[in-house]
Amino acid sequence: MTATVKRLLDVTGALALLLVTSPLFALAALAVWATMGRPIVFRQARTGLGGRIFTLFKLRTMHSAGGHDLANDERRLTTLGRFLRASSLDELPQLINVLRGDMSLVGPRPLLPSYLERYSPEQARRHDVLPGITGLTQVKGRNGLSWDEKFALDVWYVDHRSLRLDAWILWRTLATVIRREGVAAGGHATMPEFFGSRSVEGSR
Repeated sequence: MTATVKRLLDVTGALALLLVTSPLFALAALAVWATMGRPIVFRQARTGLGGRIFTLFKLRTMHSAGGHDLANDERRLTTLGRFLRASSLDELPQLINVLRGDMSLVGPRPLLPSYLERYSPEQARRHDVLPGITGLTQVKGRNGLSWDEKFALDVWYVDHRSLRLDAWILWRTLATVIRREGVAAGGHATMPEFFGSRSVEGSR
């Protein structure tokens, strides 16, 4: 699958999904505004293709706080926010990221720039492709997986990506969202911060 074909499919798919989901998008945005006020859309720096930093868009799911504090995520996450995450409706604004060329429909999930120096050389290969709204990790366990398991799946995708694989991941994503599997890691509102794999830490 060439980059041109994948990009064409991404743009076509993102436009179609925006059209189909626009009523849900509008209702979800209105609910965020009514329960949490502004901003409705959460913006955060993430790492994309080749380590380039871009701004990721999501519907807001937490009360505002002075900075990103994973330890307080459980307290800040609202009832509406839990629903938006469980249903993946909070991800809808990322279709705009796809149209902008920051992301693909399928690929490794974009993570925080602060993680860049914590990857092993093998793990860093996840940035050899555009990050995705969904990916192999999302259909193989989502946040129920460990960081090492997630990165191994990301690299496997980089080495085996194809149109057929992308179609299978998109189909499996629908089933995963319906079943609401792996939304959060055990004992956490989301996924705990990545501080580096043991193998990486031991080599420092």
